[in-house]
Amino acid sequence: MMCLAVPMQVISKKDATGIAEIGGVKKAISFLMLPEAEVGDYVIVHAGFAIQKLNEEEAGERLKLFRQMADAQKETN
Repeated sequence: MMCLAVPMQVISKKDATGIAEIGGVKKAISFLMLPEAEVGDYVIVHAGFAIQKLNEEEAGERLKLFRQMADAQKETN
């Protein structure tokens, strides 16, 4: 099994926890590894932890790659 680190946008934050969203999917995350993240930031989320900040352009590029991989997978099935 493989785990992916996914770009998500922070939609709420209180202390070291909050909610991030991507494509309508919301997930509770921890900011213990990235305490400087703020609401509105794009972050890489891995195993429930925000681990890196991204700008909006970087997040969009990575999400585009995820969509392309998903489309390619659908074509092989």
